[in-house]
Amino acid sequence: MQQFSDILQKIDSFIGGSQWFVFLLLGTGLFFTLYLKFPQIRYFGAALKIVRGKFDSKGDKGDTSHFQALTTALSGTVGTGNIAGVALAIHLGGPAALFWMLVTAFLGMTTKFVEVTISHKYRETTSDGTIAGGPMYYMKKRLKLPWMAAIFAVATIFSSFGTGSLPQINSISNSAFATFGINKILTGAVLAVLLGFVIIGGIKRIAKVTSRLVPLMALIYFIGALAVIAFNYQNIWPSLVSIVDDLFTGTAASGGFLGAGFAFAFNRGVNRGLFSNEAGQGSAPIAHAAARAHEPVSEGMVALLEPFIDTIIICTLTGLTLLASGVWNEKLDNRFQQADMLIMAEAYSESKPDDVLELKHFLQHGDGAETYTGDMEVEAGEIVTPVTFLHARSVAEDVKLYNNDDLFSGKISVDDGKPRLEASMYFEGKSLIHSAPLTTEAFSKSWLGNWGRYIVTIGLLLFAFSTAISWSYYGDRAVTFLFGLKYVNYYRIIYVIGFFLASFADTTIVWIFSGITIAFMTIPNLIGILILHKEIKFEVDVFWQEWKAWLRLKKSGKFPMD
Repeated sequence: MQQFSDILQKIDSFIGGSQWFVFLLLGTGLFFTLYLKFPQIRYFGAALKIVRGKFDSKGDKGDTSHFQALTTALSGTVGTGNIAGVALAIHLGGPAALFWMLVTAFLGMTTKFVEVTISHKYRETTSDGTIAGGPMYYMKKRLKLPWMAAIFAVATIFSSFGTGSLPQINSISNSAFATFGINKILTGAVLAVLLGFVIIGGIKRIAKVTSRLVPLMALIYFIGALAVIAFNYQNIWPSLVSIVDDLFTGTAASGGFLGAGFAFAFNRGVNRGLFSNEAGQGSAPIAHAAARAHEPVSEGMVALLEPFIDTIIICTLTGLTLLASGVWNEKLDNRFQQADMLIMAEAYSESKPDDVLELKHFLQHGDGAETYTGDMEVEAGEIVTPVTFLHARSVAEDVKLYNNDDLFSGKISVDDGKPRLEASMYFEGKSLIHSAPLTTEAFSKSWLGNWGRYIVTIGLLLFAFSTAISWSYYGDRAVTFLFGLKYVNYYRIIYVIGFFLASFADTTIVWIFSGITIAFMTIPNLIGILILHKEIKFEVDVFWQEWKAWLRLKKSGKFPMD
């Protein structure tokens, strides 16, 4: 498992975690923002009118309304990215990472507008009469690049696991274990069965109930976040300052946080921002393809609202909750995860600035300090050998080693900083935490107390489960595009199995895999929309001509779309 983790980390460092991918993503959003003259600002009012059905026509082709397409796409984006993803971004890059998440969302509003517009134009009707669409269709029909369409479809299948399945159940099971002590395998088994009934057995009632509960849960989550922020009101301004204070220099060491440079915070913020709102990833066009619209630009405007709701509103609330509560840099008791552990060859002290700088440099660049290799002596659970135990990018304290819930005594083999443990062995101690458990902890820091934990756990369950359902549909469409309808059921079975296995998999491995699959799906889509930038501009101009004609007729008492 550790070798697999190392391989994934190398791939991620070259693709999803690399600067060139970040610049491609932000550069595309910036290009279209300037090229179309800030549509995320100028078109916002029109988008609100369209989503309310003000521009509809009785003859519009499609299976769903604008609003239904918006809620379907949002159910696929509002999930672990808003709860666990924000916590992971701040854990890795410090408060400045939240700023870059918001920048990604602002530019992502334009990117999503563009990708949905061009994909909607080239959607098609399937043999069963339903509408199918997505970037693979414009790649095949307009660009005449079937190989590019195939690459995107394959990437969509992998990303359905990396975005929609694995991190969702992993965050749910971790949160349920931290809050209620429920066994992760049990959580995974129950929810995998429910997911199977929804996407394989076709039990639509569960999906309908979930779709009704999610808006309610979003409201409760919103109120819970405000309660934490209000309870810690004295930290609101310092939290806002911390987001921009070290924006271009990186966040200094604070509490258990060993610090993060500008490049690292920038990269992690953009990466997690993309995971949250999926702008440029190409998933939203698949959901919006079914919407009734005679103008592709009108559906693109509906999609423009998604990053605003998903990231600028919800993720900002989560981020302020984490910062105001102070838990983001606080060491807490937890059970260590294998992929987050690293044992250093020397005894470092956080009270020594030079030691902190050396560890910070090592965590960001992988050199300078040395990892430990050899046998490590353990007596009654305590590490006797003079080493430094890192967990979750922090110096761990009060570390204990257990075997079958009993304190362990003996020797443990360590290879390049990674302890070789038997399946029954685990470490516990104090360190930073990240992802869903961190947000869960933050929500307990208010008048709500433990009720705050329940809000996060139940909210995560509903948000993430609906995301898993939505992404199974995206994978379905990609499988249908590549192989036809007869292979969809095989995909669904594998999807459910992967969902179950991820419930007790290592969180770090899951998130690394997620970042890789997102990049593989995003790159061909960004290249495609850049190639078609002139056609997109032409479609926008045509739309506004029709919009102006509609306004003139509306003022005269006539409705041109009836």
